[in-house]
Amino acid sequence: MITYNHLYQIIVTSLTFITTAWLQILQHKYVILTLFLGLNFIAVTPAMAANLSGDLLKQPATEITISLGNSANELKFEPNHLEFEAGKRYQLRLTNPSQLKHYFTAKDFADGIWTQKVQAGKVEIKGAIHELELKPGAEAEWVFVPLKSGTYGLRCSIPGHTEAGMTGEIAIKN
Repeated sequence: MITYNHLYQIIVTSLTFITTAWLQILQHKYVILTLFLGLNFIAVTPAMAANLSGDLLKQPATEITISLGNSANELKFEPNHLEFEAGKRYQLRLTNPSQLKHYFTAKDFADGIWTQKVQAGKVEIKGAIHELELKPGAEAEWVFVPLKSGTYGLRCSIPGHTEAGMTGEIAIKN
């Protein structure tokens, strides 16, 4: 019985020392620890995005069409509010039925997604995309997977178009 009491005292003393030591370390290093843990959730690479699901890129993408302007040359996005779910694959079809060129500018949104490709005509572009220019009658296809939830602004960055109301909102939900 004395051996068990002695062993018990050693274990309790060791655990108390270890707990106290960790608390002191965390109190002094909490900023570094917080930053380290936070960066693990923010830093997402294309390789990590591709591994969200082994079959994700083989699954059909949900198609959404958005018009930049219209045939009456109104300066607006139709629709001007888009919602996506993080971790799902989407195919955004962008069209410009107007007689003016327009931009699809949503840098913060683009930073929160993994772009599989952008295709326009016979050209396919891979990698980070922050802005697309569509000339009159042009069409483009943007295939991506949202990664970071949030609400992001959308606008046409041609001078005067944003001010005339060519704006929108993009929401990514978990």
